[in-house]
Amino acid sequence: MLELRPGCECCDKDLPPAAAGAFECTFCQDCTNDVLKGICPNCGGELVARPRRPESKLAKSPASTRRVFNPYCAKR
Repeated sequence: MLELRPGCECCDKDLPPAAAGAFECTFCQDCTNDVLKGICPNCGGELVARPRRPESKLAKSPASTRRVFNPYCAKR
């Protein structure tokens, strides 16, 4: 199951589990477009939309509470 992290790895903005505009690994729309230019700083691959987990599935497979924040990604 994909780990739904609670915040953008680049700017630390909150990203709820059902947030539209969240990208894998875990980046917000602004960082994906403006800072990272659609390229993942972790693997060099294309950033794609993060699937949204329906509320009914969150009880069994909750979103992660572990935040990953890398302030250096904004300096790419």
